Amino acid sequence: MTGYREIGTAWYGRHVVIIRCIPLQNQFIGIHTSLHAPTEPPSPNCTETIAQFLSIGYTLLSTYSVSPYEVHYLLMK
Repeated sequence: MTGYREIGTAWYGRHVVIIRCIPLQNQFIGIHTSLHAPTEPPSPNCTETIAQFLSIGYTLLSTYSVSPYEVHYLLMK
């Protein structure tokens, strides 16, 4: 059966990364990733961190404000 998924088989699929920033200061504050997501070392500069992930093949899916001072960027590869 094609496409059958079973516990114990090799994992395949997408990787997800959430980058947390303070946009007014362009400050990186944290990152959350799926378990096996390829990553780059984050920079203190938020735009540089996002650029690094875009350069290794991630796509920006959405951006959302969590508070007046914090924005999350959702990327997928």
